[in-house]
Amino acid sequence: MKVYQTNEIKNIAILGSSGSGKTTLAEAMLYEGGVIKRRGTIDAGNTVCDYFPVEKEYGYSVFSTVFSVEWQNRKLNFIDCPGSDDFIGGAVSALNVTDTALMVLNAQYGVEVGTINQFRYTEQFNKPVIFIVNQLDNDKADYDGTVAQLKDRYGSKVVQIQYPVNTGTAFNAVVDVLKMKMYRWKPEGGVPEVLDIPAEEIDKATELHGILVEAAAENDDLLMEKFFEEGSLSEDDMRAGISAGLIVRGMFPVFCVCAEKDMCVRRTLEFLGNVVPTVDRMPHVRTSDGEDVAPDPDGPASLFFFKTTIEPHIGQVSYFKVISGKVKEGDDLLNADRGSKERIAQIFSVAGQTRSQISEIVAGDIGVTVKLKDVRRGNTLNGKGIDYTFDFIKYPNPKYRRAIRAVNESEAEKMSELLTRMREEDPTWLVEQSKELRQTIVSGQGEFHLRTLKWRLEHNEKIAIEFFEPKIPYRETITKSARADYRHKKQSGGAGQFGEVHLIIEPYYDGMPAPDVYRFGGQEYKMSVRDTQVIDLDWGGKLVFVNCIVGGAIDTRFLPAILKGIMARMERGPLTGSYARDVRIMVYDGKMHPVDSNEISFMLAGRNAFSTAFKEAGPKILEPIYDVEVSVPADYLGDVMSDLQGRRAIIMGMNSEKGYEKLLAKVPLKEMSTYSTSLSSIAGGRASFVMKFASYELVPADVQDKLLKAYEESKEED
Repeated sequence: MKVYQTNEIKNIAILGSSGSGKTTLAEAMLYEGGVIKRRGTIDAGNTVCDYFPVEKEYGYSVFSTVFSVEWQNRKLNFIDCPGSDDFIGGAVSALNVTDTALMVLNAQYGVEVGTINQFRYTEQFNKPVIFIVNQLDNDKADYDGTVAQLKDRYGSKVVQIQYPVNTGTAFNAVVDVLKMKMYRWKPEGGVPEVLDIPAEEIDKATELHGILVEAAAENDDLLMEKFFEEGSLSEDDMRAGISAGLIVRGMFPVFCVCAEKDMCVRRTLEFLGNVVPTVDRMPHVRTSDGEDVAPDPDGPASLFFFKTTIEPHIGQVSYFKVISGKVKEGDDLLNADRGSKERIAQIFSVAGQTRSQISEIVAGDIGVTVKLKDVRRGNTLNGKGIDYTFDFIKYPNPKYRRAIRAVNESEAEKMSELLTRMREEDPTWLVEQSKELRQTIVSGQGEFHLRTLKWRLEHNEKIAIEFFEPKIPYRETITKSARADYRHKKQSGGAGQFGEVHLIIEPYYDGMPAPDVYRFGGQEYKMSVRDTQVIDLDWGGKLVFVNCIVGGAIDTRFLPAILKGIMARMERGPLTGSYARDVRIMVYDGKMHPVDSNEISFMLAGRNAFSTAFKEAGPKILEPIYDVEVSVPADYLGDVMSDLQGRRAIIMGMNSEKGYEKLLAKVPLKEMSTYSTSLSSIAGGRASFVMKFASYELVPADVQDKLLKAYEESKEED
């Protein structure tokens, strides 16, 4: 492959719901571009884009796949993205390093929830969108209904470039209102006949051509003047206007294809080659410091690594975009994130797992290299004189979590290493070694997402694992003040142990006034504050430790030991062993022994006094509450709302969005364990949700009773 310049390169993401035919479209594009000699199929497991074993096993895309097609002296870099919402990370990465999105729709189903979700990301990243209506040969194909849905949701910006003459098994022709020609294919597809538009279609084609001309003119002042003067635009003028409209998201063109039969794929590539904006015409990337970086091939070299995979017999394969400058084989660059030097030994252009070596790659292009020493996804490599870093890829929060362990305990360490490596390939997997829960927690976007991880560990790495429901990170707190004292005394020959601590605890909130007077059992305790420590706890909330010792009852050198004992109990709360939070402690009295008092004595006395007081202070369990936003078709709203209420959800609001309802709720994390699967079942896979931590709130009394009982039973078993 030749070295293409920045003004000859176009980067395009292929998006769409599962089953829309993205991978089949990619296969047809590779065939039409001469990259492959024969088109593979998903059923046969021999497509270019779905080449990992897990993808062949399940029959759907798990990873985004990069491929390139040379067309009309342009290099078209594509990233075929998974359609399932469980693998949204691939689409997020792709949209950050591409300039245009092809949104593929299944003509049977029209605008699906996956379409809506992915379109939102194109809005977020301000990327041009072209709609591709696929599978027009299906008996249930409804092109007009699909276009109506698009216009209903996205308005008059949706403009048809083509429409099918007929749909269903007889589909073999489209009318192109940009070129004002009809394209007709033989059953094997490929190169079409280009014909005049039939008389029975000319009125419809003329009407749509007029709409297209006006839409193209709207995005360029000179074209608008020309349109007013002449009443029409040339084909070249229209291309220029459409291209300008794409850049500002002022137009969303609609194309027709039947990817499986290779019909209209060639014409789509022609449009992409002629009209889609090149890299140099798109907004510039900004560094982490907000510095604007133009895709200048003569600028300083800077490469951003957006994807890594681990492949057999090769090891780490690293995908990058050249943000600025150019890079040649043998160039030495500096990793701005890790401080290490790297040599780019080889550069490839790729089509799935097929790599073609190239000697140089310039700003705006996407390439691949292998066997780098210390480069991770998200890293930047720079040439001399610059220290650019880029952190523009932000991934969605996880929605499904499971505890994981190796069936064979001897493989636990190997499992942890593999999980860390696999997260490099898919950053929406989160792996946490939870000290609090004493579990390894794996979080992802859904049940399928984690099922895929399990399949890879068991089939590729031969490690048997099991998932189970993770513990919930509850918190413990108190609701009233309480007093306790504890004497630790131990004598076993020689020096003994002695420490006595008197303390008062109470609930704490920010801005609380200093302690004054307390009354317990008819006795008054007046506090004289000597010192206050406010400790921000790692797990949230605060511990406030107040020294109110008078008369030297306890030497100040023992106070850190008392605090240490209290902290140890805060880490294993008295109720359920969960972290405690938001407590103020006044140590106001105690006793020492001139010989036997030491740090361990006061640590134990402080811990036990705190534990006793905590249980008398109206202890309560707090649970994590999440903000949950559900997008669901209106037909399923009642069932989804009923299901949420059964999960102790508080419905905070709802609003309609063109056929879809958006539910906002606060839901305990405990109740979200199986929600991903349940929602899919209720709405037939047509709903989606996002969740984000909101706060800790008191659990209901009946739930607390169950938790206390379960904790006591677990201690008995231990």
